[in-house]
Amino acid sequence: MSNKSTNEIAKESPKININSSQTSITVSPGTIRETQSLTQSPGLESIPASTDLPANSHLKISDELSTIRSLLLGVEPSQLNKLYERLNDPQIQAEDISRLLPEAVVLRSKQDKQLGEAVISTVETAIHSSVKQDHNILSEAFFPIVGPATRKAISAAMEEMMQSLNQTLEHSVSPQSLQWRLEARRTGKSFAEIILLRTLVYRVEQVFLIHKQTGLLLQHLVAPRVTTQDPDLVSAMLTAIQDFVKDSFSVERSEGLQSLQFGELTVWVEEGPQAVLAAIVRGKPPQELRLILREAVEKIHLKLSSEINAFNGDTEPFAASRPYLEACLAEGYKSPPKKNYTYAWSLLGTIAIACGIWGFLTLRDQFRWHSYIQKLESQPGIVVVNTKQHQGKYLISGMRDPLAVDPKTFIQQANLNPQKVSSQWRSYISLDPQLVTIRSEKLLLPPKTVSLKVDNNGILNATGSAPRQWILETRKLWRFIPGISQFNDTNLQEIELSQLELYKQQIEQETLFFAEGTTELIPGEANKLTNLVIKINQLLDTAIYLGKDIRLQITGHSSTTGTEIRNNFLSKARANKILSYLTSQGINTSNFNGVGIASNLSLQPESAQEANRKVSFKIFISDTSN
Repeated sequence: MSNKSTNEIAKESPKININSSQTSITVSPGTIRETQSLTQSPGLESIPASTDLPANSHLKISDELSTIRSLLLGVEPSQLNKLYERLNDPQIQAEDISRLLPEAVVLRSKQDKQLGEAVISTVETAIHSSVKQDHNILSEAFFPIVGPATRKAISAAMEEMMQSLNQTLEHSVSPQSLQWRLEARRTGKSFAEIILLRTLVYRVEQVFLIHKQTGLLLQHLVAPRVTTQDPDLVSAMLTAIQDFVKDSFSVERSEGLQSLQFGELTVWVEEGPQAVLAAIVRGKPPQELRLILREAVEKIHLKLSSEINAFNGDTEPFAASRPYLEACLAEGYKSPPKKNYTYAWSLLGTIAIACGIWGFLTLRDQFRWHSYIQKLESQPGIVVVNTKQHQGKYLISGMRDPLAVDPKTFIQQANLNPQKVSSQWRSYISLDPQLVTIRSEKLLLPPKTVSLKVDNNGILNATGSAPRQWILETRKLWRFIPGISQFNDTNLQEIELSQLELYKQQIEQETLFFAEGTTELIPGEANKLTNLVIKINQLLDTAIYLGKDIRLQITGHSSTTGTEIRNNFLSKARANKILSYLTSQGINTSNFNGVGIASNLSLQPESAQEANRKVSFKIFISDTSN
């Protein structure tokens, strides 16, 4: 239906009467002023507002137009709406295409190759993107195929290599090979040609596919390393010979020439209904070759029968026959009575043993060399910069602290040949705590009673005991040692101070016992006084060196026997007697004093009163007051 507006329809006919069996509608020009095209919208017509139409008349006009469309097109409005929805809904179109696409692809693929050529770039792009996103997908897909194919290829290659190697060795060192070499020298042919002639049973050198009716060449195949003449000329000659035989002798037209002999060459001919297959064979071919030629002719006629019938000089359609012709290029060699790989296995065994020994020695040397390098790298004060091997020698270079261990000591430990190891070391000062400790010991020369250790923070810790003079000097010298940031002598004690404490303890442990009721020492106690004087002098000398003040208290004791007044006097007298004796020995007793405490601090029970009649000592040490 033409795309006309209702105004145009009204102009052509002042009144339109539409009669049907169900409805009778009359539409006059005054009813419709302006509408859209009857075929532009699928649903209700869109009627612009008119100034002279009542507002409630739009729905009535739309219904009338829908009825007119239904009667004119013969389609129900609901079906027409569904059709428009199907055309405008992209989801429905995609579903329809998905159902039809597989079948369409199959049909198109059967017609020609354009579909495959069109999707090549798309498939390549998809594969490229898939590999970029995750290469494991394709690798997993190809894994079941690649593994068997690789194993099969390796197996075939090894078998071929073994056969080739065995033949090469046999042809090189066997007595027969020497005879063939002499023959090659005598005839002027190459050794390979002589081997081929003496080991070859037969070989199909050329195959001709000839059109039977015209005698023209359809296809021609040649074996490798075979020189040929013009194949069209050869084909014409074979056709001429066949025609000559048929015309000159009493031979039926259905029969033909099957073989020709020219010295070492034999021509076998297999005829088909429409084509002839001719094979030029060198040597003595077996009858199985005749079956191969016959089968090739049958397959060619089965596949290319129509092309042969319609042959007009164009040989391109017969390229499809090449696989069948290639199967005819057979060859056969003299096979030994049994497979004997003695030469090959002997040579391979020798090579394998030599390679094994060489590989073992190489790996062993490499392992020892890497072990040596790792040992050096683990040593403090050694930095390995470069290692390499050159002409069977090992070269190593780096930096070494003079206090670090000598690298040559590890060469013998690694079982390396010292003559094969060449090293170049540059001196440097290492800040490794272990080497800084060694450097500190060499510079400070600590006594055996002192232990030095540098921690990871560069703090030099000194523990033990040392002379006061060494401690004072160390507090000045540690600043000149590289790698030390602080000196900690908290756990370092002066030897003199320790000795002073020892003298103090020894003197305080001394006890002098007296007879009952007197200030006289009991027998044997007088011998202690000499040792006591020596220790007191040592105590005083050490205290003066350390700048310490010493105060000695001599305490007299008595037993509980007697009165308290008498015991106080007696204990005081015993302390003063010892004090007087020390003074008589030249000891400065200005800081010594004697006290008596009678029996107030008796150390033993009453049953041992003789142990309480004594003199004890107490020492007080303090810094010298300025």
